[in-house]
Amino acid sequence: MRAARFHEFGGPEVLTVDDAPEPHAGPGEIRIRVAATSVNPVDWKLRAGYMAQFIPTTFPAVAGSDAAGTVDEVGEGVEGVQAGDRVFGLTRDGAAAELAVLTAWAGVPDGWSMEQAAAAGLVSSTAIAGLDALGDLAGRTILIEGAAGGVGSAAVEIAIARGATVIGTASEPNHEFLRELGATPVTYGEGLADRVRAVAPGGVQAALDTAGSGSLAEIVALVGDAARVSTVADFGAAALGVALVSGAPNAGANVPEAARLGGSGAYTPRLQTTYPLEKVADAHTHVQGGHTRGKVVITL
Repeated sequence: MRAARFHEFGGPEVLTVDDAPEPHAGPGEIRIRVAATSVNPVDWKLRAGYMAQFIPTTFPAVAGSDAAGTVDEVGEGVEGVQAGDRVFGLTRDGAAAELAVLTAWAGVPDGWSMEQAAAAGLVSSTAIAGLDALGDLAGRTILIEGAAGGVGSAAVEIAIARGATVIGTASEPNHEFLRELGATPVTYGEGLADRVRAVAPGGVQAALDTAGSGSLAEIVALVGDAARVSTVADFGAAALGVALVSGAPNAGANVPEAARLGGSGAYTPRLQTTYPLEKVADAHTHVQGGHTRGKVVITL
């Protein structure tokens, strides 16, 4: 099968599309014929070697964390899914390939394209985990740092579906995008607390950091309680008493929850652009440059 792989750590140029062995579904897993995958910040950080101390990598490694496609192999013990079903979810050993094994999945909601579904798995699971750490959001005002990105834009819509009022940080060109999602936009960076207070004179009761831009201490001071702040991106969170969460541990529940929200119209994955598999290095370069609006997707 064709797969986008890297045989060593490095820049986007180490990615090559070549022939790779076909993976097979083990117990509790399914295999899909991939229609599309997406590029997450963790994907380029893994490729660059920045996550080597946290996530072991065996070369050659297939790039990617999540994908959408059609089921073609069902592992032992799996029920409720069969060959031919359209699903999306998280992969075991890489996603940017003609075939991928999923460890967590859900059916593609009506109204979603395969490209949208490919953009949803990791970011929605991560957004849900980050919001879950904050408790009941109904009637609360929440600040989402990095609200225009993949995780951030998912978190905006999911928080609103949970009854929250959302203030989101983004660069000025992305402010209209945040308004379309239902958030009140503010610019990130120095003076953030003053800008948030200006649009939320009653204060914010919780905050989710999806950017890891170094603003966490200021956000904790703004909220007034580290227990009501979570981050998915700042590895210095423990020093501030902030929960650092990941979408992976509860993906088996979070991905179906994202599908449910998608089916109800409360959550729609947002795409910035798509690339063919042969342009995987360009897709990584795009995401690595930062300031994406929604997700960058690779089609097969």
